[in-house]
Amino acid sequence: MSITTHRMTFPLSSSDARTLRAGDQVIIDGEIIITAGLPTHARFLDCLDGKEPFPMDLHGASLFHLGSYSRETAGQFEILYINPTTSTRFNPHMPRLIRELLLHATGGKGGLDDASAKAMQEAGCVYLSFLGGGCTLLSQAIEEVLEVGWTDMLTHYRVVRLRVKGLGPVTVGIDAHGNNLYTRIHEAAQKQLMSGV
Repeated sequence: MSITTHRMTFPLSSSDARTLRAGDQVIIDGEIIITAGLPTHARFLDCLDGKEPFPMDLHGASLFHLGSYSRETAGQFEILYINPTTSTRFNPHMPRLIRELLLHATGGKGGLDDASAKAMQEAGCVYLSFLGGGCTLLSQAIEEVLEVGWTDMLTHYRVVRLRVKGLGPVTVGIDAHGNNLYTRIHEAAQKQLMSGV
């Protein structure tokens, strides 16, 4: 099976996302938003409920579950490395965030549940799977920290907008048409177990 690789400018539009298919690879240029915190995602839902404003514009964003190691020097926020965190931790939050913010790309490692995948179909959103343990390769793609939100939180929980160039390649794990590599792998493993092979 041949693998199609796309170099694309982010944030993705709905139409861009719908051109991708599960199994495609993507190299990312442009702007992404990262955070790795459960408290951050809960706070996003508070923002949707009108309890406080969002720290930056997240409408139509590409929001990734990427943890970071950073430091603040001379008033500058510097990210030394980024690495994917497990997206399934955020399953309770993601369907609403995808729908109400009209996210067109999200990702991390491990995939998302069926409720999230359904929201992704509605919004025109893809899940991109990042290489676990690939922090050196991924971090080399950081060009600039553009914006940092919620500086009252621990650094890796903050919301950070980055400019990147050549981030990836990442794999489309769940596409905007309902195709899901994680489901396929699970079903294949179940079939193999049942057959006793």
